[in-house]
Amino acid sequence: MNTSLPLFPPYFSPIERAWFFMLRGFNGLVLLFLMLPILVIIPLSFSDSTFLSYPIPGFSMRWYENLIQSEEWMRAAKNSFIIAPMATLLATVLGTLAAVGLNKADFPGKTLLMAVLISPMVVPVVVVGVGMYLLFAQIGLSGSYTGLILAHAALGAPFVVTTVSATLQGFNHNLVRASLSMGATPLMTFFRITLPVIAPGLISGALFAFATSFDEVVITLFLAGPGQTTLPRQMFTGIRENISPTIAALATILILFSTALLLALEWLRGRNKAAARF
Repeated sequence: MNTSLPLFPPYFSPIERAWFFMLRGFNGLVLLFLMLPILVIIPLSFSDSTFLSYPIPGFSMRWYENLIQSEEWMRAAKNSFIIAPMATLLATVLGTLAAVGLNKADFPGKTLLMAVLISPMVVPVVVVGVGMYLLFAQIGLSGSYTGLILAHAALGAPFVVTTVSATLQGFNHNLVRASLSMGATPLMTFFRITLPVIAPGLISGALFAFATSFDEVVITLFLAGPGQTTLPRQMFTGIRENISPTIAALATILILFSTALLLALEWLRGRNKAAARF
């Protein structure tokens, strides 16, 4: 028995079917236009030429070996994998607490406060970078890991606030009241009742916060010292001073890493939708 759905409804006229295929063909061309500049980088990372050029004279893994053996790139990778997870953890905790608090409370100026919390998402990052530099330079946090972590957390927290707030829109607060009436403490109620419900939104926001921190270069240019160079800043420096296929090798790795994050996010969304059906 064939249970597959038809490509389009049987009542479509020939003209509607033609538009159906034309629209999908146009969407495919737009997707190819957006993806092609990214996909072009991958073959260049396997070139044995010292220049980024097509056609590729030959294939080699030398630039991946150069990436692994370079002290500068490895130090930048170490800094990125220190700063991004710490900033993500801080942004997730603060963003979740802010979202839960705003969802429970109702007071004058709530909309204004929400706008302030998500302002780093809409304010130009250069403006944010200048403001953070002027503040952190006065309190001694410029050129430190602490300053970078706080700055990246401020950029990532709005993503957590928005995703968790969206998840809480359909939350049944009677569950919390029932838990408290049965003698559970507020902390126990949060971890056993609220947290499992908002977990998909929390994890989605955390992934966005991590990607934002891991990819951030403007704030890092303002705040990082010589010892806090991250991968994006090292790539920026390499492109400005000496374009090497090593950058293409790192870009390929970052493309695969970003793709893995997106697939994980889509998996979480699909799991959340499946759970909502039941």
